[in-house]
Amino acid sequence: MPVVVVTDSTASLPPEVAAAHGIVVVPLQVVIGADVFDEGSDGATPELVAAALKEFRPVSTSRPTPAALLEVYERVAEDGATEIVSVHLSSDMSGTFESAQLAAKQASVPVVTVDSRQVGVATGYAALSAADVAAVGGSAEEAAKAALARAEASFSIFYVDTLEYLRRGGRMGAASALIGGALAVKPLLQIQDGKVAGLERVRTSSRALARLEELAVQAAGDQQVDVCVAHLASPDRAGQLAEHLAERLSDNLGDREVRCGELGAVLGAHVGPGMLAVCVAPLLSG
Repeated sequence: MPVVVVTDSTASLPPEVAAAHGIVVVPLQVVIGADVFDEGSDGATPELVAAALKEFRPVSTSRPTPAALLEVYERVAEDGATEIVSVHLSSDMSGTFESAQLAAKQASVPVVTVDSRQVGVATGYAALSAADVAAVGGSAEEAAKAALARAEASFSIFYVDTLEYLRRGGRMGAASALIGGALAVKPLLQIQDGKVAGLERVRTSSRALARLEELAVQAAGDQQVDVCVAHLASPDRAGQLAEHLAERLSDNLGDREVRCGELGAVLGAHVGPGMLAVCVAPLLSG
């Protein structure tokens, strides 16, 4: 019977993509005021979070509990899975991986947990690589190894209009050294060793857009890659960036497209409206 891949909603996998690869997605939660929503189209959406942030309403997020993940593992096992690979966002950014580890100890089938050390789409690409290995008969350990390799090879950078949201959530990490107390500076940030870290300073959003493009092209090099542009409440700038990258990276993409879409609600709650991100994920060889 098959190895099944589980991931969390911050992986930003479109429902149809997750379903096509047999990936089960567990939602994180968004708390707006006194209301709690599961992340997803029927609960916390990027639009809902962006509106709440603009209205200065309190917004926070919550990981899935070990019990919730165990329930998913048991349901997957009942459906016929003999092994599970559970791929999640960086443990330095969320307690989701810890919940997965605790749930795995109680599961009725073996569960291999993977800390992607990434966030967002890079975690999604890691889960997809695990699913590809599982689809051709690979073991859970082999699928987990593929997920880690894809995540480690991925390059994730992003721009925010303000660091205030990251500062509120305590997730700024090494980025604080980049700008000190000057919140007016618009930095480019990266995911480095599972944390948000400073990359460069920029003064304008147009300059940020240009640097995101250049850095993504440099990261791709001569490799075959998947590329995704994500945004929160900034569709025009994201579309422009995706269009430019599709043109400049046509040789790297083959017949694949540059994905472009809105960032999930949970991650959006921590970066705020105006965020632009690019993930460049080299394809695994072999």
